[in-house]
Amino acid sequence: MEEQVKDPVIEGPQNATENLQNDGDKEALERKAEFFAGLLEPSNGGLDPSYVGMRRLLLYRKAFSGCNQRRDWECNGKGYVAYRNYIRRLKNWDHLQRTSQPSTPGGSGRWASSPGPLSLGYERDSWNSNKDMHSFNFNGSRRISFSSTASEAERLQVFKEPGYSFIGMHCLFDSCKASVTVVKFGHLSSDLLAYGASDGSLIVCRVAEPPSILHQLKGHSKDVTDFDFSSNNQYISSSSMDKSVRVWDIGKGHCIRVVYGTTLQLCIRFHPVNNNFLLVGNANKEITVINFSTGRLIRKLALESEVTAIDTDHTGQFIFAGDFQGCIHSIKVNSHTGALSRAHRNHSGVKRKAPTTTVQFRTFSLLARGPVLLTCTKDGSLSFFSVSLEVGGYLTLRCSLMLAPRAWNIQASFCPLLSLEKGEFIVSGSEDSNVYFYDLTRPKHPCVNKLQGHGSPVIGVAWNHGENLLASSDSGGLVIVWKRAKMEG
Repeated sequence: MEEQVKDPVIEGPQNATENLQNDGDKEALERKAEFFAGLLEPSNGGLDPSYVGMRRLLLYRKAFSGCNQRRDWECNGKGYVAYRNYIRRLKNWDHLQRTSQPSTPGGSGRWASSPGPLSLGYERDSWNSNKDMHSFNFNGSRRISFSSTASEAERLQVFKEPGYSFIGMHCLFDSCKASVTVVKFGHLSSDLLAYGASDGSLIVCRVAEPPSILHQLKGHSKDVTDFDFSSNNQYISSSSMDKSVRVWDIGKGHCIRVVYGTTLQLCIRFHPVNNNFLLVGNANKEITVINFSTGRLIRKLALESEVTAIDTDHTGQFIFAGDFQGCIHSIKVNSHTGALSRAHRNHSGVKRKAPTTTVQFRTFSLLARGPVLLTCTKDGSLSFFSVSLEVGGYLTLRCSLMLAPRAWNIQASFCPLLSLEKGEFIVSGSEDSNVYFYDLTRPKHPCVNKLQGHGSPVIGVAWNHGENLLASSDSGGLVIVWKRAKMEG
């Protein structure tokens, strides 16, 4: 016996709420339509009879058409909820137009086109508001996660994020046989890419068509912990677990300077204003300033713990250093003499003591209305700070996100162009072999997209200057360059 559909309770004769699926008589259907039309527009002695008649006729046609549609849904095994969602879908038609086609990559790096409004509305009929939806698939490859606490508008908004639409893999590099620990694009470059590995190799490539490897820079005997491009992309400086700092000439493809230290060199930056200065953090709890031309140590500043990640502001007046305990230090630096002085120490974003894996400065953020700093620690904590450069680089925690703890030194990066529209977006690697995009302004549902294609934990991520290419590296030695879809309008 087929399941009967429960209609809304309507005051009136009992036969007005009979099951329309069992009533195949057209006359009975017409009578029900006429009855519903009478309920919608009851007779009123104060109105013109011709107006009442015309109004009754129009409502009768509307009710008759609705009865037919209801019967069609019921004959297909659907119920009142499906019919209600069908009507709601038509009302939201304009919000589901294909003005943008965001796509979430599936396994193996292949992409499926976005479904049209009809298929989206049909899938929404099966949503259960009492359960969380953890894996919602389109064509077997699209996966979007969200919770039942999200409103209908928020659910529809998931499909309207043009910034996260990727059209595929632009190219990949798999020549490295060791873990690729760091990957970066050249300074203000959309084409120049480099990545360092745990076997000590540093590889420089071009990603323009056709992609090619320019140089394999060999000299380090242990892991490359960090590297940085000079402002003109003529040189690369690198730090390593072999206790040395090297400077490479990209054009010639060989090492032009080696500075040997007494401890592990963990992070490095060219000074943004005076490229003759190299700023290096080491395992001896120090930040050192090295003269690039002479290779001599100019200055050093002792901190409380090993310095694991650093970055500078755009003016070169401040160094922001993350240490092994997860604290962030604001340090003043003189661009002429290299003199260092401590300004502030911030640990408000630290819940547990964990090494800092990422420190990244950005000149402006709509959310903070000024310069900001992103930090990431090994316990999975992402922290977003506003920076007061006029107050000695003082940091104020604006928001944070707690992810799963990591065994690898997984890095994160700002998404500057995406954040100009709305939200504050971050891209990060993960140990489940995916690249994730997060919006820090959505604490309940921060994940907005993910890229799938790696087969090992994703460690490094980096945007090119135009932010149309995203590079990611994994522990298996693979580097993938993803191509973002062009935003329409």
